[in-house]
Amino acid sequence: MLSTACAAVAITVAGVLYAWSTRPAALSDADLSPPRDELMCGTTACRSVAEAVVVGDEVEVLAGQGSGYTRTSGTSGRYIFELAVAQSGAELNDESLSCVDAETSVCLVRGKAGTEELGEVLVRRGAVWTKAPRPYVSSGGHLGLHDVDGDGVVDVVAVQRACPAGQECLRRFAQVFTLAGETGELGCTAIVAEPEALPGWPIVRPPQAGLRPCG
Repeated sequence: MLSTACAAVAITVAGVLYAWSTRPAALSDADLSPPRDELMCGTTACRSVAEAVVVGDEVEVLAGQGSGYTRTSGTSGRYIFELAVAQSGAELNDESLSCVDAETSVCLVRGKAGTEELGEVLVRRGAVWTKAPRPYVSSGGHLGLHDVDGDGVVDVVAVQRACPAGQECLRRFAQVFTLAGETGELGCTAIVAEPEALPGWPIVRPPQAGLRPCG
C-alpha cells in the first residue's frame, strides 16, 4: 500500500516537473527583465501575496493569472525564480510562504491545487539563493518544514493519503525529503488509521527513528 501511494504521488510530481523543466533560469540583477516594479504574471503586473525576512534578505511570493515567482532582495543581491507550481494550478496566497532562518536557510512556497498541496523550496547557503531541484506534493493535508534528522538543515515533510485508487479514506503517512547535500527521500512513516495519529498533527514532525524506506 505504501508503494502504491508513493507511485500516485510520483504521477503528480511528474506533471509539475514538466512545468519545472520549461521554466527560465533564475534571474539576477544583471539580466533581470522586466524591471522589478513591472514583473508580469500573464498580462498583468504580479502582486506580492506573501513575504518574509531571512538573514537580512526579503523573500517575496508574487502571483497572478496562473503564474508566479519568488523574489529575493537584500544582502545576498536579487534573485527571481519562476514558480512551476503556480503554472500547475497551485493557489498562492498570504499563507503560501514559510521560512526557517538558519546557517542554511530554507523557504517553502506552497499552494493548494485541487485536493493536493504543491510546493517548491528555496535554499540560502552562504549568500546565494538556489532552488531545490524538485517540486514537492502532499495529498494528505500537510506540507511543511522540520529538521527530522537533526543535521541543522530542515527537511520537507509531506503527508500522503494511503487509500485504494479512486477511494477516499483517512489512512495517512508522512514522506520526508532531505535538503542537505543530495536531495532525496529520508524515508516514510508507517501508515496510520487517521491523520491525528501522525506525530504532531496537524504540524507533522516525525522522529527519524520512526522512518522506514518508502515504497
